Amino acid sequence: MNGLHRGAALAALLTGLGGMAGAQDMYTIGISNTVQGNGWREEMICAMKAQALDSGMVESLNIAHRNTDASGQLEDIRNLIQAGVDAIVVNPANPEGINDAIKEATDAGIVVVAVDQAVTEPSAYVISNNQEEYAYLGAKWLFEQLGGEGDVVYMRGAAGASADDDRHRGFQRALEEHPNVSVVQEVFTGWQQDQGKQQILDLISAGIPFDGVWTSGIDNVIVDALVESEVPLVPVVGADNAGFVGQLLGVEGLQGAAVTNPGSIGGAGVALALQILQGQIPAEQTVLVNPEVWDNTTEEGRAKLEAAQNPDLDPEWPVSVSIADWTTYDIEEIIACKGPGE
Repeated sequence: MNGLHRGAALAALLTGLGGMAGAQDMYTIGISNTVQGNGWREEMICAMKAQALDSGMVESLNIAHRNTDASGQLEDIRNLIQAGVDAIVVNPANPEGINDAIKEATDAGIVVVAVDQAVTEPSAYVISNNQEEYAYLGAKWLFEQLGGEGDVVYMRGAAGASADDDRHRGFQRALEEHPNVSVVQEVFTGWQQDQGKQQILDLISAGIPFDGVWTSGIDNVIVDALVESEVPLVPVVGADNAGFVGQLLGVEGLQGAAVTNPGSIGGAGVALALQILQGQIPAEQTVLVNPEVWDNTTEEGRAKLEAAQNPDLDPEWPVSVSIADWTTYDIEEIIACKGPGE
């Protein structure tokens, strides 16, 4: 994890989380998220609830969780400001589109923490998975698995989202290092399972050949489509979602790699907001959680997949349900998905 000099500040935070909350103020935290029906985002929300409850410092959560764009998110954040929350943890629709509302919040003394994706408003803090490295590591693995040449399907996330922009930079970096690899099809899945599956089925029906698939986390349904279509399996890169991890261990003939991208970053965002509210100001505005690649083609990779698999999780949930040094809840608490007062 880069970008934040924690040491004593983190120790003090964890001490507070562990039992000093009675001597602290109780806080109301607002949450703003713009994607529903996506397992990663649902785990993120549950991690926020679990961390808020486990902290003992959060009286209530005010959650704006719906499918909308930057304009709708501006409205949601302004409603949270009017509600008088102490902090807002936001997964931004795009890097610049909600800056005005973020500035209004911080001008009002409200702590704003962006999770998963960055914003460009300098008064906000950011704690995010390293999205550029996520794409670079997965694409590099795929291109090397193909022997440095071939045609790949590039299945992106949501157009305009900063995480997608960051991942695109990482993917392009890997592509530049492998000039004999070509993108035969590039699509935006919107991070929606049904949409991604239909896109790969359309490609298969069109008879367009491809040698591998890189996905921006819509992965298990891609494998399902390949199996159901009875076409030869090609290497697939996805995220550490429970369903895909299970496929990498259980689908005969499938070669692939899961790149870690924990939805529990939402819980880390709540922990960071509480740290700041307690007066422990980080030295840097941005914290990055670096990803790992778990492939099923090496003994080391399979060992990591086997250790991480969890059949109790929703197939769309990442198996990395916690983040060391940040989240303090246990797996039962995040699966319960209960926040303060629920």
